[in-house]
Amino acid sequence: MRNGTTVLLTLAVALAVTSHAFANDTLDKIKSAGTIRIAIDLSVPPWSFKDQNLVATGSEVGAAKLLASDLGVKMEIVSTNGANRIPYLMQNRADIIMSALSITDERKKTIAFSLPYSGNTTSVFASKDVSIKSFADLSGKRIAVTRGTTNDGDITKSAPADAEIIRFEDEATTMTAVVSNQVDIVAIAQSLVDLINQKNPGKNLEAKLTLRTATMGVGMRKDDIELKSWVDGWVKKNIGNGKLQAIYKQFQGTDLPQAVIDGSQ
Repeated sequence: MRNGTTVLLTLAVALAVTSHAFANDTLDKIKSAGTIRIAIDLSVPPWSFKDQNLVATGSEVGAAKLLASDLGVKMEIVSTNGANRIPYLMQNRADIIMSALSITDERKKTIAFSLPYSGNTTSVFASKDVSIKSFADLSGKRIAVTRGTTNDGDITKSAPADAEIIRFEDEATTMTAVVSNQVDIVAIAQSLVDLINQKNPGKNLEAKLTLRTATMGVGMRKDDIELKSWVDGWVKKNIGNGKLQAIYKQFQGTDLPQAVIDGSQ
């Protein structure tokens, strides 16, 4: 019996050592490779998109470049969308996610998050002449949303059962559906609606119902303990020196939400 106990204890210690070594492995691999693979959805201006020269840009891309530079490695963008960001991370096709990924309790069951470094407010939007004062007013209405986003989850929970939720694969397609009058109501971020209204003033979209004010974190695998520790320190440093606020304002045209700054401490 003692021999069996000794074997089990030895095995448990070995597994613990192996697990700890694996947990430290991703950060070491990134440094050894000289490259960090960052999952980013490049269809979500002003967060992340390609400019007229097809160069990746936006507030998320700017933050990702800063992170890679501070880590002393090159950045490799792994192109994703709202639905496959987390699967790509879990399949080890990316090292981290920096793609307007809101911190939620549901997502925390699968992945780890850094301290918040970005954020936004999402709402239900429609033209000024459309009267929507409560979620009950969405009864029988068609609502556009991007699949796999927090907006998708929020509107699914809040809309009446007879509302028709039209899901698109990325934010760019959702925005196009609204601009082309395929759908008149949309659950989306304020920053994206600002972009729609700037390019299509006739839409006159305005917020009708607030879904949430979200804080966003860098997504990582739960085992990547050393990587998370480094990224948390990076967030604190670059909120403290104002660099993340400057990147956010450059592309978003507004200040970084106070909830993000408070949550980064």
